[in-house]
Amino acid sequence: MTTRLVILGLLRDRPLYGYELKHIIEEHMGDWTNIAFGSIYYALGKLAEEGFVEQVGVEQEGARPSRTVYQITEAGRAEFLRLLREVWASFERQYFAIDVGLAFMNALPVGEVKQYLQQRVTMLEEVLQHIQEHQEDQMANPNVPAQARAVFEHSRLHMEAELTWTRSVLQQVEQGVYVWRSFFSYDSRLYILHCITRRIQ
Repeated sequence: MTTRLVILGLLRDRPLYGYELKHIIEEHMGDWTNIAFGSIYYALGKLAEEGFVEQVGVEQEGARPSRTVYQITEAGRAEFLRLLREVWASFERQYFAIDVGLAFMNALPVGEVKQYLQQRVTMLEEVLQHIQEHQEDQMANPNVPAQARAVFEHSRLHMEAELTWTRSVLQQVEQGVYVWRSFFSYDSRLYILHCITRRIQ
């Protein structure tokens, strides 16, 4: 849904070809969207089939491959508003794959888990620095709307929380706080005891 919403939203301003869409998304939205290059052309094709965008011309520069220019249709504008309202009305709880790794970490040597956590800290630090630098660069442009700050802040605060959490887990592992045994065998015994206790009550 996000890819379709972004494409329709950008085409509301002016007709664009696929590579232009890719450039705008990477340059201005790369820190807070996850849209693969190939998905842009696939989504454009589907949107065209459904009548939400239409081809308005083909550009050719020298020996380069031709570029198909797309514009949004009236039906596409209505679909954009539908998708936009759906995004505003929705709430998606996030689930993190690293939590599954944490649940099963007893299957790995302690040293290996430390290494992965240290790598994660380094990666998050680099991503956070990039977001901060990009935010400063973008917000220095007077043409960038004020709400862009909230978009960058959302990504930055999320990365900061992830970094704080990962550092905390690493510290706990280094200090030997975590018990290196099956997460679920221990939890299942507690769950069974809880059920028995409730039955007695």
